[in-house]
Amino acid sequence: MREFYKIFSPQKNEGFNNIESNLVIHSSVIELSKNALKKNLQFLRKQIGSKTLFSSVIKGNAYGHGIEVFVPLAEECGVRHFSVFDASEGLRTLQSITRDSHIMIMGAIDNDELEWAIENGISFYTFDQDRLNAALIASKLTGKPARIHLELETGLNRMGLDDENLNDVMRIVENNSEHFRIEGVSTHYAGAESINNYLRIIEQIKRYNQMVEDLKKKGVSFGLRHTACSAAVFNYPETIMDMVRVGIAQYGFWPTKETLLHYSLSNESESGKRFVDPLKRVLKWKSHVINIKQVAPGDFIGYGTSYQAPRNQKIASVPVGYFHGFSRNLSNYGRVLIHGKRVPVIGLVNMNMMMINVTDVPNANIGDEVVIIGKQKKMQITVASFSDMTDNLNYEVLVSLQPDIPRVVVD
Repeated sequence: MREFYKIFSPQKNEGFNNIESNLVIHSSVIELSKNALKKNLQFLRKQIGSKTLFSSVIKGNAYGHGIEVFVPLAEECGVRHFSVFDASEGLRTLQSITRDSHIMIMGAIDNDELEWAIENGISFYTFDQDRLNAALIASKLTGKPARIHLELETGLNRMGLDDENLNDVMRIVENNSEHFRIEGVSTHYAGAESINNYLRIIEQIKRYNQMVEDLKKKGVSFGLRHTACSAAVFNYPETIMDMVRVGIAQYGFWPTKETLLHYSLSNESESGKRFVDPLKRVLKWKSHVINIKQVAPGDFIGYGTSYQAPRNQKIASVPVGYFHGFSRNLSNYGRVLIHGKRVPVIGLVNMNMMMINVTDVPNANIGDEVVIIGKQKKMQITVASFSDMTDNLNYEVLVSLQPDIPRVVVD
């Protein structure tokens, strides 16, 4: 039977007067496990220590988990600091928080959005004089200090203040001290997840520490030192300072297999016990069968001639396609779960539909649950399996999940 899934923002469909206005029909649903998130946060807090502030990175629609649903869930689990990329994500987060949580914008915010950020107590990165001068004007208009983080250029060469620009910025801050509050001093590493970047990361760490010491010698008062992402937390523990900005790991994924291997080898050798992955996947994506069809040997399945049935087969249609985030590259290659069995995707993945071979699942029927990512009985389809098959990163697969797919919290 088709399910009705609650979506994060109430919508009304006049064609269904007997359905509550905040219920919308959807072909699939993403479940977020509260228990999994709790365990991940407990594990991560052990890694970073009790004195280090944990900032939950929720850019990219909370890595595909959905800002509007994930933020209140994270707050329930004790998170009180969120890092977003731009002002748009900042607004969505501001509208979603249920506690006294802080929002930090790490990237894009236009000058005409600074007044809004300052008025709402949102902090933001500063990496050039233009933003700082605009923030000064906005601060004067609001009567509140701009809460800024100085992003230092240590070798990523993307955005950040080098020595010369930093001196210019500090002169503006010092001459207008009542309008600025330096919340933190940050940097970002150029690939902390890979040993190939080891020397570059070490140089960045040295450079960051040197620049911070120079600020101290000049009598600059600043708040939090923060540089560590998920990968740096595990691979470079010396980068765990006053705050860490953790994204992918909180959702239950390792930044790379290399990071997982490094952690597992370190912990196996110390304890002598078999390694058990401490990270639990928060996300599960599921749909259902909408049609069953019998095909004869020699019949082609779906568009074109990419798949020809070699025997009598039972084919099920599932209303999920590349529009929803199931890559077309998984045509004749992907796998899903039904009745606790892993079955192949056959034929070309359509915009809104895929076909699966359920010949060896004789009890498969219309309405049956199909798990696209996650566990079903003893079997599991992981995001890593998607990325391995499509040559994409975990990150890419997660953020490609259609934002309109309902996200719901389960235990």
